[in-house]
Amino acid sequence: MTLTDMTSPERSSGGCASSWPPLQEAGSSPYMSSLCSPSGIPAVKRYGDRFIPNRSAMDMDMTHYLLTEPRKDKENAATPSPAREAYRRLLPKKLFNNHTRILAFQNRLPEPANNFLAELRADAASIQDKPAKQRRYIPQSPERMLDAPGLVDDYCLNLLDWGSANVLSIALGNTVYLWDASSGSTSELVTVDEDDGPVTSVSWAPDGRHIAIGLDSSAVQLWDSTSNRLRRMLQGVHESRVGSLAWNNNILTAGDMDGKIVNNDMRIRNHAVQTYHGHHQEVCGLTWSGSGKRLASGGNDSLLHIWDVSMASSAQSTGRTQWLHRLDDNLAAVKGLAWCPFQSNLLASGGGVGDRCIKFWNTHIGACLNSVDTGSQVCALL
Repeated sequence: MTLTDMTSPERSSGGCASSWPPLQEAGSSPYMSSLCSPSGIPAVKRYGDRFIPNRSAMDMDMTHYLLTEPRKDKENAATPSPAREAYRRLLPKKLFNNHTRILAFQNRLPEPANNFLAELRADAASIQDKPAKQRRYIPQSPERMLDAPGLVDDYCLNLLDWGSANVLSIALGNTVYLWDASSGSTSELVTVDEDDGPVTSVSWAPDGRHIAIGLDSSAVQLWDSTSNRLRRMLQGVHESRVGSLAWNNNILTAGDMDGKIVNNDMRIRNHAVQTYHGHHQEVCGLTWSGSGKRLASGGNDSLLHIWDVSMASSAQSTGRTQWLHRLDDNLAAVKGLAWCPFQSNLLASGGGVGDRCIKFWNTHIGACLNSVDTGSQVCALL
């Protein structure tokens, strides 16, 4: 029931109705006795229904009086305690700030104890105070210098290779030397005959023990570095010098001066299992992808080929050459080749003196992603 119902003409005409509210006998309820006078006129001012606040019925002066003046306890006339008096004095100050307004607006809120912005500023200041992270140190002088007399000055040859056993192989003329980086010792692996030399390429097998050697006589030799013994001789496959070699598990891939590339399975007698024809001049660089499914070859004819194992197998049966991509954006011989170890379709290639660029290729679509001019021919990439 609302206040409107209580003060409607139906209820107020003729005094207080006998049916609502149900009046009791005098003295039975102080509230009901003060609600209506004997003449039917309300004796006190009503401030509104307690369940439905009415702003127009609020009396701020009365509210302030009731909060600031001590209430007389009719039932107990004892002197109020000091705590009660202190509470009475503090209550209006905290609520009204010595004003009769209930809401008091201030220009600025007090900052909390843990100010978020202040913490951010402190963190930024501490970061600025920290010294800058040191960049990776790149030495400007070599750790060790090795004499290399008789090193053939030929861009298309591959005369250095570092094995997984931390041993460096280097071909000097007709001799292959091994330098152990752990102990610093140098040993001679083999010196080939004058008719077979000079050595035109070297490549360590994945086991770090066996090493393949390509010769000017078109032969390929497989040596055991621990016993200095010749394990196998590959002949009759190439007709010119073998200047590039690459391993794919048990498959040794060799590229010759005529542009022919042959996959040799070192586990079987008839080792030549696949042949790629695509280059018109000497093969300068060879490298297999990490998955072993694709081979990149660079030639002195400025061509870069991407070969797929499955396509090479089908080409072997049909007798036709099949490459996945033939990339002819290079302006000079392509020798330096390297596959990205964490992105299988990304390949980097380096060009000769007429190109001087490192190019990055997407081998899925055969597109050049970027080209960086180094100012000099690129001999190797890792």
